[in-house]
Amino acid sequence: MSTSQAENTQSDGKSFEQLRHECLMKGVLFEDPDFPAKDSSLFFSEKVPVHIEWKRPTEICKNPKFILDGADRTDICQGQLGDCWLLAAVASLTMKKEALARVVPPDQEFNQRYAGIFHFQFWNHNKWLDVVVDDRLPTVRNQLIMLHSASSNEFWSALLEKAYAKLNGSYESLKGGSTMEAMEDFTGGVGEMYETKAAPGDLFNIMKKALDRGSMMGCSIDITSSAESEAKTSTGLVKGHAYSITGVEEVNARGQKVKLVRIRNPWGQVEWNGAWSDNSREWNYIDSAEKNRIMQNSADDGEFWMEFEDFKRNYDKVEICNMSPDSLTEDTKHQWAVNVFEGNWIRGSTAGGCRNYIDTFWTNPQFKLLLSDADGDNTCSVVIALMQKNRRKLRKEGLDLETIGFAVYEAPEGEDHVGKDFFRYNGSKARSRTYINMREVAERFSLPPGNYLLVPTTFQPHHEADFLILCSSGSGAKLKEQTKNKVVEYFLLIFCVCLFICDRKKVLLVSYFPQCFLGFFLDTVNQVDNTGKIEFQEFKVFWEKLKKWIMLFLSFDTDRSGKMSSYELRGALKAAGMQLNNPLLQLVGLRFADENYEIDFDDYLTCIVRLENMFRVFQALDKFNRGRVQMNIMQFLMLSMNV
Repeated sequence: MSTSQAENTQSDGKSFEQLRHECLMKGVLFEDPDFPAKDSSLFFSEKVPVHIEWKRPTEICKNPKFILDGADRTDICQGQLGDCWLLAAVASLTMKKEALARVVPPDQEFNQRYAGIFHFQFWNHNKWLDVVVDDRLPTVRNQLIMLHSASSNEFWSALLEKAYAKLNGSYESLKGGSTMEAMEDFTGGVGEMYETKAAPGDLFNIMKKALDRGSMMGCSIDITSSAESEAKTSTGLVKGHAYSITGVEEVNARGQKVKLVRIRNPWGQVEWNGAWSDNSREWNYIDSAEKNRIMQNSADDGEFWMEFEDFKRNYDKVEICNMSPDSLTEDTKHQWAVNVFEGNWIRGSTAGGCRNYIDTFWTNPQFKLLLSDADGDNTCSVVIALMQKNRRKLRKEGLDLETIGFAVYEAPEGEDHVGKDFFRYNGSKARSRTYINMREVAERFSLPPGNYLLVPTTFQPHHEADFLILCSSGSGAKLKEQTKNKVVEYFLLIFCVCLFICDRKKVLLVSYFPQCFLGFFLDTVNQVDNTGKIEFQEFKVFWEKLKKWIMLFLSFDTDRSGKMSSYELRGALKAAGMQLNNPLLQLVGLRFADENYEIDFDDYLTCIVRLENMFRVFQALDKFNRGRVQMNIMQFLMLSMNV
């Protein structure tokens, strides 16, 4: 993908070409104001333990090269940062030359057009981003302390790590992660994970097919405590450490077929010392030509072979990033359609938590999933991925990955946003295998054609995050959020914005009515005399509505606390004939709920009276043609912004 197809990310809006041209014209080297050479770009939660100097490659060595003799997996040596997951993905990336050329554009070098500026491209939230960095790198005693190449004058990998750190806020933000996360950011591919102890019987063929199709793969060993993190085992493997899988082969040894897997440690050293390791006797049992074909140099370069059964016994997870969602268990390829939808969990409104919290689970965002055009076995193949947004960048604010998951239900007919009772009495048809604190949870399903309800959630309620839903299907799928009439939503959204602008306290004209009734009271009655009195029939209309609202409050205040949770408010408003979508409910919750996401009786009445008024206003406007309504809405917005 060319640079012109990637979105510029620099705060001044300038592209890499513009910035480089400006520097060349001025005869200066680029200094990135968005990611300065300061400690804040390194760490946000701790002090830098040693004196660090930011140096350009031209200051570190003579004759620096961006890429020396081609970019390959030996160019990736881990530094002082715990980002082996990223390095494992970079190692896999070097084996995919087309993907590498997109992430690491070749139009840059330390030659006559050198201006101290480089750029890289990453897939982020369903679009390609072009990330610019200067080439000042952190060093101690003139040595790079982060990711570096085995060659002291090659710098593409160090600059790539810096660009990825900038994208995520700092170098420290890259500590700990999943290899699949980086593989997806390098390719825009679809991730899948297999547990080796519960893997399908054809896992070896799945892995081989993945490499043949250009997929990227990683693997890791689980840990049971933080003390085991990066602990070296007696067999030379490292726990809690991310490796890349770089080869899958089948060889003849003593007349038998032996399945082998080639693995690379991003450290560039520390290798497996068991069967089929470097210089082990097993290599003497295969044909010398075959050995030369697949055997790497017997050196401590971090790369080694393992027999597949040993691999399954020692490693716990295999992560595969496919360039398309096609299944690795079948030979046919599909034309996959991808649906993408953004959403958020807002405490007190749409952060309902998992199904363990049945009283609030139903308030989570809900998406209608339509599956059609079944394949041969009368099912539709679909890959659903739920991704958290910007969580690494938010680490400096004390926020980390949320524990997330999703469930899929058979959708009832004729309902938009399904209520609590539905989930109480209906089980899911499919769901994520577990709730986990990873950036993405992805699963592949085969479901009969039909209408389904997709509910993404955090594990606990009241936990806020932005998310992205990606739904890929080779058999035709449509995904949409449950919404209402667009004109009504637009109008009511403006009203909810106004709730934040206008003062909650009004001038009290009728002393024996609560303040919150005043707006509706004045709109309901025909005339108020100078004594503040009205006709009995007019008061009766008002009183009937008031009684209805009081009964609704009592019905939905289930714990009789005198307060209604913001989740219960949704049901009360629906019962009152005011069904709002998620953005409106979020704004209402933020406007009227307290710090415990609760709404007292006065605020409940204030909210429902104002909504009643606005519904009535809209009904009046709706008597005109749609163009007239839109014009009035825009006028209303302009006036409200001046309140």
